[in-house]
Amino acid sequence: MKVLYIFLLLFTIQLNAQQIEVKNLQNHIYFLSDDQMKGRGTGSKQNTKASKYIAKEFKKLGLVPLGTDGYYQNFLAKVKRVVVPDSIRSARNVIGFINNHADKTIVIGAHYDHIGEGKQGSSLADNSYGIIHNGADDNASGIAGLLELARIFSSNSIQEPVNFLFIAFGAEELGLVGSRYFVNNPTLPLSNIHWMLNMDMIGRFNPDNGVSIIGYGSSPEFEMLYEKLDKAKFIKHYTGYEGRGGSDQTSFYEKDIPVLFFHTGGHPDYHRPTDDADKVDYLSLKRILELEMAFIEGSFPFQKMNFRSTDKSK
Repeated sequence: MKVLYIFLLLFTIQLNAQQIEVKNLQNHIYFLSDDQMKGRGTGSKQNTKASKYIAKEFKKLGLVPLGTDGYYQNFLAKVKRVVVPDSIRSARNVIGFINNHADKTIVIGAHYDHIGEGKQGSSLADNSYGIIHNGADDNASGIAGLLELARIFSSNSIQEPVNFLFIAFGAEELGLVGSRYFVNNPTLPLSNIHWMLNMDMIGRFNPDNGVSIIGYGSSPEFEMLYEKLDKAKFIKHYTGYEGRGGSDQTSFYEKDIPVLFFHTGGHPDYHRPTDDADKVDYLSLKRILELEMAFIEGSFPFQKMNFRSTDKSK
């Protein structure tokens, strides 16, 4: 036990030598939520441009392509339209792998699509049809977090006792289409997944509430590792027991995989044209990622993260 403690202490010291960089978060969010990206609606050339941006970052970091076409896993998604008939659009997940030759893999995910010019995926956009919805918080903030964690775990000088699968999901706004496609067509056996961490809207921290950690009840091991955290070190947060929720972790939860979903809550700019990059709280976003890293590191000693259903009917 003493040897394990020393290993974890040294591991944490080395890992923390790599710091979350606010400038990187800003660069990613400002790029993805620029007006030129026109809200990254599924099937648009700007959505494709966003996927290429993520794949380029994965390649730069040395992540192994684990899609079905390089980094890409292509699929079709139905887009509901307000004025013109529904249409089927091409979409893709972007998937990169850090192979530490371990038996277990942690999935880290976020979605990169948004609702375009108010034409996709939200009844809130009805009064702003035809106006660009930049989606800085939803979900450029999650993708920025995903890319920064990919940088941390790919560029540190140690080999973690888990592998990492980074997935940028497409077509989340249309009903978790990309994540559901992945879990039904996995490019890595689902049985190898230790647990899944999802980030969706983590850029608008509310100090009155704190960041929510949804899915806390989906594994008893989450409770065990949380007890050992020095909670005073981290940003204000609270836990939510339920594994399901309105984002991509639900697809994994429905496959009996433990999940955690980090989310800073709704705000008046949600699914509105006013969800812009200058409103993101970048320092709090950094601290949220540090909290996520504590959960990731804390899960390393567990041989298995046991799934527990949070459905009240079960």
